[in-house]
Amino acid sequence: MATLAQRLFRIKPTDQIVAEGGQGEGGELRRTMSLWSLTLFSVGATLGTGIFVILGQAVPKAGPAVVLAFVLAAITALFSALSYAELAGTIPVSGSSYSYAYATMGEIVAWICGWCLMLEYAVSVAAVAVGWGEYLNSFLESLFGWSLPASITHSPGDSGGVVNLTAILIVVLATWLLLRGASESAAANAIFVLVKIAVLAFFCIVAFTAFQSGNFAPFAPMGIAGVTAAASQVFFSYIGFDAASTAGEEAKNPKRDLPLAIIFSLAIVTVIYVLVAIAAIGAMPWTEFDPDSTEASLALIVNQATGATWPGMIVSFGAVIAIASVVLTVLYGQTRILFAMSRDGLLPRVFQKVNPRRQVPVANTIIVCTFVAILAGLIPLGQLAEATSIGTLFAFAIVNIGVLVLRYNRPDLPRSFRTPLFPITPILGVIFCVLVMAGLAGVTWLAFLIWMAIGLLAYFLYGYRHSRLA
Repeated sequence: MATLAQRLFRIKPTDQIVAEGGQGEGGELRRTMSLWSLTLFSVGATLGTGIFVILGQAVPKAGPAVVLAFVLAAITALFSALSYAELAGTIPVSGSSYSYAYATMGEIVAWICGWCLMLEYAVSVAAVAVGWGEYLNSFLESLFGWSLPASITHSPGDSGGVVNLTAILIVVLATWLLLRGASESAAANAIFVLVKIAVLAFFCIVAFTAFQSGNFAPFAPMGIAGVTAAASQVFFSYIGFDAASTAGEEAKNPKRDLPLAIIFSLAIVTVIYVLVAIAAIGAMPWTEFDPDSTEASLALIVNQATGATWPGMIVSFGAVIAIASVVLTVLYGQTRILFAMSRDGLLPRVFQKVNPRRQVPVANTIIVCTFVAILAGLIPLGQLAEATSIGTLFAFAIVNIGVLVLRYNRPDLPRSFRTPLFPITPILGVIFCVLVMAGLAGVTWLAFLIWMAIGLLAYFLYGYRHSRLA
C-alpha cells in the first residue's frame, strides 16, 4: 500500500516541467503570443454568452444590488486568479492547473485536475456552441425577417431538433482557425473580442440615454441573502480568465506576461460587467426582469430605450461574435492541456504530435474538435453542461492549494509574481470555491461524481501504466 501511494502521489519536478515546455513529438510549439494576445485570449474565453443572458436570471434575486453581486463574484474569482498568476509565472507551461498540481500534489491529483479541466473545456464549449444557433437566428430574424429551421438549430430531443448543424458549424470554423496556427488564432480572437467589447459599449451608451436613477431604489430589496445568491450565479460569468495559462508554451515572455494577462483580463471583464449591469438597471426597472422570458435580454432593453429594433440587432450580432470567441479560445485551451498530459504519458502519444510546418498539434486539434462537434450536434447536454462549473471550481481550489504547497516545499524557486497577503489569499480562495460548490444542486454533484469515477477508471487502465514518471 505504501508503494502504491508513492506511485499515485509521485511529483514531477518543477524544473523538468519547465524544461519540457514547448516540446512535442515531431516538433515544438512556436512562441508567438504577446501580453496583448494572452490578455485577449482570457477575455475571449470569459466574456461570452454569460453577460448577454445572466442579468435576466440574477436581477430578480438581488434587485439593483446585482451590481454588488458582480463585484462580490469578481472578488471571489480574484483569489483564485492571484494563485493562478503566481503558478503561471513559476511554471509557465501549457498544462495550466494540471501541471501545477503535478508539481505540488502528485500524479493522481494532477490527473483528477486534468479530468476536471476536460469537463470545464470540452463539455462547456459544446454547451456554448449549442446556443450559437439561437443567437444566430435572433440576428437573422432582426436583419432579414427570417430564421433557420429548428431541425438544424436544435439537438435531437429538443423541440423539432434533428441535428444541430449550427453548433457543428461554429466548431468547424474554430477548428479551421486553430489549425492555421496559434498566431492566426490569436489575431482572429483579438478581432472577435474587440467587436464584442464595442457592442457592449454600444449597449451601455444607448441604455444610459434612458437612465433613471429611481430604478435603483430600493437598492437591495432582498437584502444580503439576495446579493449572495446572485453572486453565486454570476460567478460563472467569470470562468475562463485562466485561459492564458494554457498558452504558457506559446507565449513570448511567459514568466512576465502570463501573470499580467490573468490579472488584466479579470479586471477588464469586471469593469464591463459592472457597467452593463448599471446601464441595464438604469434603463429598465428591476421588477420588469423576468428570468423565464426574453424580456430581460440586453437586446430588448436597447429596443425599449430607442423605440427601434436596429439596436437589438447590433446586440444580437455581439452575442454571435461572443460565442464564436469563446468556442475558439476554449477549444485552444483544451488541446494544449491534452498536449501536456500526453507528453507526461497519461494520454496516448497522438495528442502530443506537433506538425513541423504549422507548429501546432494537428491530430490533437482534429480529435478534440470532432468530439466536441458530435457532442454539440447530437446530444442535448442538460445537467451535464451545468456540471462544468463544479469541475472548474474544483480545479480552482487545487490551484490555491498548489500555491500553499509550493511556497513551503520550494521557497527557492524564482517567482515572477507572488500572491499578495500569503497565505491568507490562497486560503480564502479555497474557502470561497468550496462555498460556491456547496450551493450547487444535488444533480450537479451526481454528474460530477460520475465523471470523476469514469476519469479514475481511465487513469488506472491507461495513465498509471504509461506514466513517464513510472
